[in-house]
Amino acid sequence: MLVSPEHAPPINPSPWYAFRYQANGSENVVVHLRYLAAKHRYRPKWQSAIHMKVLDASLHDDGRTATLSLPPGEAVVSGQELIGTKEYASLMARLDRSAAVTRETLGRSHGGRPIEALRIGEPTAPKLVILLGRQHPPEVSGAIAMEHFLETLVALADAGKFDAQDMQVLAVPLLNPDGVARGHWRANLGGEDINRDWGSFAQPETRSVAQWLDRLPSQIRPVVMVDFHSTSRNLFYVQGDEASADQERFMARWLGGKEHLIAGYPFAIERRNANPGTGTAKNWFHATHGIPAYTYEVGDETDRQAIAQAARELATSLVEVLPRSGLP
Repeated sequence: MLVSPEHAPPINPSPWYAFRYQANGSENVVVHLRYLAAKHRYRPKWQSAIHMKVLDASLHDDGRTATLSLPPGEAVVSGQELIGTKEYASLMARLDRSAAVTRETLGRSHGGRPIEALRIGEPTAPKLVILLGRQHPPEVSGAIAMEHFLETLVALADAGKFDAQDMQVLAVPLLNPDGVARGHWRANLGGEDINRDWGSFAQPETRSVAQWLDRLPSQIRPVVMVDFHSTSRNLFYVQGDEASADQERFMARWLGGKEHLIAGYPFAIERRNANPGTGTAKNWFHATHGIPAYTYEVGDETDRQAIAQAARELATSLVEVLPRSGLP
């Protein structure tokens, strides 16, 4: 089976795959995955009608071919868990039951799919936190973190534990719905990596967020942006030496000293100066709005329960430290 990107060359190859098989008899089924323009990255997830398990793969040709031995029967095998439009619709509907949440459609993708958002808190609250997810389709561990992060924020809002008159959240969990639906490695339906489109806004997905921000009343301004992704390990990309004193204070209070405090979820903090020419959300939000803008990277194979626990603790901490951060 050949696994190839939707366009070449891909940035930071994420060789996504998913297939269903059915095999009668008692013998295992042997499948060879051969990667074009990439090496094997994701441990295969095997899911039958009743349970899921992680499989081991034998690697050949310097990791460009992987051999899987699959048990007889019927199952789906995928590079990561399948979290698609149906699962996002369920998440949005579940969170929208809260009185603290309103649901908005910011725009449409290349394929006409809605770019949906959740707004947590009062729409007149002056401080706006922006959360983005799933710009890159295979980055499912980041999507898992974002789901638990959002659930925690909504629970805190329901319990009156953040000041909804002062702070609101705009969350866009599925920014690349076409790429997710089609199993792309990185790109949207236009063949572009949308996390290289911030600033030019040539793609409708990023443009929908920018236009929504442009329509905000002048008394509402972004104060923090967090963009959820996946990579080989848990880390946060934060501002480098261009960070202001208030931004440094916020980072220290939210993330500083916690790198080894969450059970099963050690993480690193890596400073990267904002270069607006790269077109990433992190760099554009910092350069344009002068705010802390972070990339929340979750390890591909990080324990899923640890991902959830870390997301819950970090969401709670965000609500606690933001009012004391000095950010305007």
